[in-house]
Amino acid sequence: MRSPSAGLVEDSSSARFRPVRDGTPLGATQPVGGLQMSQANANHPDPNAGTGPDLPGQGRHQPVMVGEVVSILSPVPAGIMVDATVGDGGHAAAMLEANTRLFLLGLDRDPAAIVSASRRLERYRDRVALEQLSFDQLAVAACPLAAAKGLPVTAVLFDLGVRSDQLDDAQRGFSYRHDGPLDMRMDSTQALTAADVVNGWSESELASLFAANGEGRFCHRLARAVVAARPLSSTTELAQVVASALPASVRREPGHPARRVFQAVRVAVNSELEMLRPALGEALSLLAPGGRCVVLSYHSGEDRIVKAVFKEAETGGCSCPPKLPCHCGAQRRARLLFRSSRRPSALEVESNPRASSARMRALERLGANESRLGS
Repeated sequence: MRSPSAGLVEDSSSARFRPVRDGTPLGATQPVGGLQMSQANANHPDPNAGTGPDLPGQGRHQPVMVGEVVSILSPVPAGIMVDATVGDGGHAAAMLEANTRLFLLGLDRDPAAIVSASRRLERYRDRVALEQLSFDQLAVAACPLAAAKGLPVTAVLFDLGVRSDQLDDAQRGFSYRHDGPLDMRMDSTQALTAADVVNGWSESELASLFAANGEGRFCHRLARAVVAARPLSSTTELAQVVASALPASVRREPGHPARRVFQAVRVAVNSELEMLRPALGEALSLLAPGGRCVVLSYHSGEDRIVKAVFKEAETGGCSCPPKLPCHCGAQRRARLLFRSSRRPSALEVESNPRASSARMRALERLGANESRLGS
């Protein structure tokens, strides 16, 4: 799954069992990215493969708020659960273990995540399909699978952010703590890299990017420093330029001084915020009545989008004055399962510091007879 994209540790943000398109009934074995799961597992031995959900301390990435995710999604009707950012399958394994009525469709744009998830989910192979796709292509994979299986989509999970293994691999270029190329691509086949953004964007474009990702006070100062230092080729070079451009008092604050700039560049490289709003809209449209959507976000830009989309679904875009009966004919599509956002417990943050900036929001799709406001 994912790690947070800002906070006291490395920043974090958001791949193929092939979808079932042949009408195979639930329970039949499906290929994993062109390989049977047993073949994928044999080619990538893993002593923990097929052992079910992992517990803290087992050496894997710890999925954030996994207990809360399972609790919220377990009551959904039988059908397809879409894990739109499956990562290495931590949340997916927990859900498959908790709810035997669900078939999992896991998506991730990172091919390494698909290999990792296929190993982790080996024991559930007859209930899993994986696709190397970004989450804004959710409907492309989910609709054919739902039609082939004759099952509704009843759960969708978005766990946004960068995975621990992506941060820890210096060659991926996500980390300001490890020297590596300025890459930051979730999907290594795409053309745009962090080097293109850092070395090619104008000073004003960089300033706007940094401001949108939490560096409002120093966005112009940072943009000037980056442009003056060009060409930059490594993550440590960028981190040093950013740190040198900030006042000493800011450098002494908790967290790495380059964390927000790295987050901003990563978000731009992978078009994360641009994809999120339409992807959430697709997810809500696909959900059957009684189905639920859970989103884990890790910085304010993501959370604002999730909050706005969920509010529109809850109110139907009602334009009537607050506290008065609705006369505009708005049709609400969902109800929020809790107001505001939920955060990880102090105990979880203590055992997994990368969970510290996580925020959870969740809603449930309504039926047609519940859609009128006031019903």
